[in-house]
Amino acid sequence: MRRVWRWAGLLAGLALPAGATVMYEATVTHVSDGDTVWVDAGDGGAPRKLRIDGIDAPEICQDGGAESRALLAARALHRRVQVQVRRQDDYGRGLARIQLGSEDLGAVMVREGQAWSYRWRHSPGPYIAEEQQARQQRRGLFAQAQPELPRAFRQRHGTCHPQVLGR
Repeated sequence: MRRVWRWAGLLAGLALPAGATVMYEATVTHVSDGDTVWVDAGDGGAPRKLRIDGIDAPEICQDGGAESRALLAARALHRRVQVQVRRQDDYGRGLARIQLGSEDLGAVMVREGQAWSYRWRHSPGPYIAEEQQARQQRRGLFAQAQPELPRAFRQRHGTCHPQVLGR
């Protein structure tokens, strides 16, 4: 079984064909912001940068960005997780569902008000029920009258992340 996980981990760094998913276990080694982590699959390969699929967290320099990152780090940093890479984004990051035991980290981040359900075209995203609950309870970002979507923030200010190799 360990050999299967090792091969799955190696394949996770490759481009995925449409509809393919790769599953493996890994340890979260770094949290960049509220929707991006680095993991080590323990296969001797380089750490992998993953974006949590289905959520959009505030940029690190945006209001709420540090709090969002802190919650994700408190939940996942140095913990063993199950990763399901569903596809890659335009920046080469794996877009992944990440489970910590029975918890879906994307659902946790949205339910706690630290991220939005990722909207695409006319879809409210996979975590809209969690977002509505967080809004009703005025949790995290939703305690603000009109929290700014990260997409709008990036359009106005660009990215907060300097282009640094490795992280």
